[in-house]
Amino acid sequence: MGNFSQLVYLVPLFPLVGFLINGLLWNKMPKSLAGIIGSAAILASFCVSLGIFFEVKSASFHEPVIVTLFDFIQSGKLHIPLAFQVDQLSSLFLLIITGVGFLIHVYSASYMSHDEGMVKYFAYLNLFVFSMLLLILGANYLVMFIGWEGVGLCSYLLIGFWFKKREYTNAAKKAFVMNRIGDLGFLVGMLLVLYNFGTLSYKEFFATLGTSGATMPPATITAITICFFIGATGKSAQIPLYTWLPDAMAGPTPVSALIHAATMVTAGIYMIARSHVLYSLAPFTLNIIAIVGLATALLAATIAIFQYDIKKVLAYSTVSQLGFMFLAIGSGAYTIAVFHVMTHAFFKALMFLGSGSVIHAMGGEQDIRKMGGLGKKMKITSVTFLIGCLAISGFPLLSGFFSKDAILTAAYAHNPILYALGVLAAMMTAFYMFRLYVLTFRGTFRGTHEQEHHLHESPAAMTIPLIVLAILSVIGGYVGIPEVFTHKELAFNEYLGPVVKNFGIHEIPENTEIMLMTVSTLASLAMMYFAMMKFRKPAFPESTGIAKVLENKWYVDELYDAIIVRPIEAMSGVLDRFVEKMGIDGIVNGVGKTVKWGGDRLRMLQTGQVGFYIFIMVIGMVALFTLSFFWIR
Repeated sequence: MGNFSQLVYLVPLFPLVGFLINGLLWNKMPKSLAGIIGSAAILASFCVSLGIFFEVKSASFHEPVIVTLFDFIQSGKLHIPLAFQVDQLSSLFLLIITGVGFLIHVYSASYMSHDEGMVKYFAYLNLFVFSMLLLILGANYLVMFIGWEGVGLCSYLLIGFWFKKREYTNAAKKAFVMNRIGDLGFLVGMLLVLYNFGTLSYKEFFATLGTSGATMPPATITAITICFFIGATGKSAQIPLYTWLPDAMAGPTPVSALIHAATMVTAGIYMIARSHVLYSLAPFTLNIIAIVGLATALLAATIAIFQYDIKKVLAYSTVSQLGFMFLAIGSGAYTIAVFHVMTHAFFKALMFLGSGSVIHAMGGEQDIRKMGGLGKKMKITSVTFLIGCLAISGFPLLSGFFSKDAILTAAYAHNPILYALGVLAAMMTAFYMFRLYVLTFRGTFRGTHEQEHHLHESPAAMTIPLIVLAILSVIGGYVGIPEVFTHKELAFNEYLGPVVKNFGIHEIPENTEIMLMTVSTLASLAMMYFAMMKFRKPAFPESTGIAKVLENKWYVDELYDAIIVRPIEAMSGVLDRFVEKMGIDGIVNGVGKTVKWGGDRLRMLQTGQVGFYIFIMVIGMVALFTLSFFWIR
C-alpha cells in the first residue's frame, strides 16, 4: 500500500508533541510561540491527513490498512494491539478534525492573545486533538475508548479553563460526570463484545458477526447496541444526557467551536457509523435511536427559540443538529449522518467563531438583547455569519441544504411521521437562526455608548478562518448532490461505500423526492422570512407562560436537581452521619479509645513504690501456689 497510510501514526504524533512542548514549558514559553507551535502541529497532521485521503480515494486502494504500533494487551487468547485503521471513514474524519481544528487554532492565537494562560490553553487544545485522532484511528474498540476518555478529560480542562469562576468549574464537572454516565454504557458494551465474540478488533468482530450474527441471540445484539448507544448519548448530547453541552459554553469560544462543531460531540455518530454492521442486525435499537434523535432535535430547537445568550442559542442548535444526525442513523442512513457531520462541522464552527468575533468586539458581552446593528461595523463577521445561518437553515444549494434534505428523505422512506416532525424541527432551526442573526447584526445598536465606541472588526487571524469556513459552508455539500438531480449515486455514498453500507432504505419515486425537498425548503424559507420580519423592531417583554418555560429550558436542569441531585445529596448526608461517622469512624476510633483506656489502667501498676511491688510478688506467689495445688489434685 502507499506511503501515507503507513505514516498514519504521525497524524496523532504531531499534536502529542505540541502538547508536550507547550505543556512542559508552559511557564517559560512566550505566548506567541505557543500559538505557532500548537497551530503548526495541527497543520502538519492536516498535511499527512490530506495525503492519506487522496491515497484512500485512489483506485488502487481496496482494503482497509491496519498499522500496528505495538501489542497493547497480550493475555492467553486475548490479543489487543495498539493499531490504527486507515479507510474511507477514518480518512474523512481525519480531514474534518485536522482541517477545522487548524482553523480554530489559528483563530485562537489571536482570540486568546491577551490571556495569561494561553500556553496552557494551547497544550490542552493539542491534547484534545490528539485524543480525538486516537478515537478516530483506533483499529479496535479499546483504542477508541482510550481516545473517548481522553476527549472527555480535555473537555473538562477546556470548559473549566477560566477556573477562577465557580460556575465555570461547575460546568466542567457537569460535562465530565454526565459523560461518565454514557462512558459506562460504552464500557459495558465493549465487555459484552469481548465476552461473546472474544475480540475487540473491528475487522475480526465484523467478520465474526457476518458468520455468527445469525446464530447469536437477538437479545445479545440488542443489548450491545443499546449499551453503545448510551455511550453515544452522553458524548453526542442526546436526551436525557444533553444538559452538559449548553453549560459547556463556559469555556473560551474557540473551545466551543472545537468541541461542539467538528470533534467531540460527533464521536457518538462516528462510533455508530463504524459499528454499522452491528446496528443493522438490531432494528429495534435503530428505532429507538430515530425516536431519541428526533425528540432531541425538537426539544433543543424549542429551547433555542427563547435563548438570549448568543452562545447558548448555538449550543442548543448543536444539540438539535446532533438529533438530526441520530434521526439519519435510526433511519439506516449511516452515510447521510456522516455527511451531515461534515457540513455541520463547517457551518457550526463558522458560527461559533463568528460569535467569538462578536463577543470580542463587544468586550465580553453575550446577551443579544444588548447588540444590534453590528453588521455596519463588522462586515466580514456579519456576511460570514449570514452564510452559516443560511447553510444550517437549508437554504438552496448551500451545504446544509443537501445534507438536511438527504436526512429528511431517508426519514420519509423509514416513516412519513418522522419526516413531518423533522420538517417541523428544520422550520424551527431556520426561525431561531435568523432571530439570532437579525437581533445581532441588523437594526440599531442597543448596547452602551462605551461598547458602541469600541466596536470594530476582528483582526485577520480571526477573520481569515471565518472566510475559509464560509467558503466550505457554501461548497461543502456538492459531494452529496441528490441522485434525483444527477441520476448517479451520491459521490459521498460512493466514497464511503466500501466501509459504511446503509441499511433498509427504501427507494422512493423521483417525483415524491422532489416534492419532499420542495416542501421542506419552502417551509424553511418561510420561517426565515417570518423571523426577519418579526425581529426588525424587537421588543423584549417579560416572558410568561410557555415562553418562560422555554426560556428556562423546560426546567430540565431543575427536574434533574430535584429527582437525582438532591436525593443523592440527602442519602450521602445520612450515610455520612450514620455509616461513616457513627459506624466506620466509630469502630476505628473505638478500637483506639479501648486500647488507650486499657493502657491508662495498666499504667497504674507502675507506681514506683517497692512495698507495692513486694505485695504484688507475694500475691502472685500465693496465686501460683494455689493454682498448682489445685492443678496437681
